Amino acid sequence: MTAPTHRISRGSDFSRTLKSGARVKSRDFSLHLAVVGHDWPDPRGVRRDVAMTGGPWLGLVVSKSVGNAVTRHAVARKLRAAFAATRHLCPAVESYVVIRARDTASERSSDELADQMRAAFTSRRIAGLAGGTPSADGVGAYR
Repeated sequence: MTAPTHRISRGSDFSRTLKSGARVKSRDFSLHLAVVGHDWPDPRGVRRDVAMTGGPWLGLVVSKSVGNAVTRHAVARKLRAAFAATRHLCPAVESYVVIRARDTASERSSDELADQMRAAFTSRRIAGLAGGTPSADGVGAYR
């Protein structure tokens, strides 16, 4: 699972990722990815208010259109599990990932969501952010 220290909690980070990050749409969610250092506030590409090591950081948007509170929490747990299974495919370790769930996400298992997330992380739009191909060992960043 995703540790609480690796979750996006600030509204400004959510909005920055949603507005400036690359977006890939899937059947049950849309994935937004913003690499730290790409259009970040500090000219050096480092946020000054928090330590930026050990990412990627995950944020979830699960609106009321998905269902009641019980359903929304279940979808959030499934998305966190799917992200934990596919985070090694994230093109840059120092990045923010925001996943916006659609109402059909409640009908899918975490394995089905992980398959969709795998496809999103390996899409050209996301892979192009790091400017490379997946590493041979399959761990972490693109080279």
